[in-house]
Amino acid sequence: MRYLKTSIVAVTFVLSAILANGQSLIRTGIQVGDKAPEIIENSVTGQQVKLSSLAGKVVLIDFWASWCRPCRNENPSVVAAYSKFKDASFVGGKGFTVFSVSFDKDVDAWKKAIQADHLTWENHVCKPGSTADYINQYQIRSIPSSFLIDGKGIILATNLRGTALDEKLESLKR
Repeated sequence: MRYLKTSIVAVTFVLSAILANGQSLIRTGIQVGDKAPEIIENSVTGQQVKLSSLAGKVVLIDFWASWCRPCRNENPSVVAAYSKFKDASFVGGKGFTVFSVSFDKDVDAWKKAIQADHLTWENHVCKPGSTADYINQYQIRSIPSSFLIDGKGIILATNLRGTALDEKLESLKR
């Protein structure tokens, strides 16, 4: 019994120390409620962009490619959601944006698709001709694939298509 009490006190002390340091017990993963894994990649202009730089906003991490017909067919819904919610206030974030992660190997085709589909948000990244670690981290097996995260990077939903994205964002508005 004394061992059990000592163990409880020790666990409580460790948890208190972790929480006091501002750390959380939320695990990094790809399930709803997990913290989304970091993505660091080069943008259209060659500048490095981090997913974590968008902290404070609700973000749709959108895995796609210019050659993917279902992805291109989904883009109008994503564009409409971005236009409607980019300046909205949400529970868990201020504003909405998209973090586009392309699987393109042809950089020119990627850039042309961004223009042709009117993907006006700033955060487009691509690692041409390579399999990036984040593809495995997010267990991407097919595209389009997406993760909606809050301002703290917590996954709220996955693979929202068409009006489902709009409905989820509407439900999160303040």
